[in-house]
Amino acid sequence: MGYTNQREYTVIHRCGGCGKKMPFVSTRRFRVNANKNKLDVWLIYQCRRCRHTLNIPVYERVSPRKIPAELYEKFLANDEALAIQYGSELSLFKRGHFVAEPRKEQRR
Repeated sequence: MGYTNQREYTVIHRCGGCGKKMPFVSTRRFRVNANKNKLDVWLIYQCRRCRHTLNIPVYERVSPRKIPAELYEKFLANDEALAIQYGSELSLFKRGHFVAEPRKEQRR
């Protein structure tokens, strides 16, 4: 299933580098962190101006057994189609109380 026609969201967030609210766009990459028996997975966003990063939680403090092995491997491989899929799900941003708006231009 291809996700290239999905509309990714831009996140409006206070940038630690610029010091003001700025648009953040998806890098289409994930960060995976293991802490004892729990995993965190984030979709990485970046300030359009200064490239300061913002991690949008996909999974927080979950047991590794709750993430299917195939999905986990895609997170580790920074699967671009999967990143686009998550970057197109408004519920991901609402869950974290992020301000999201449809991205005006699409990446190729």
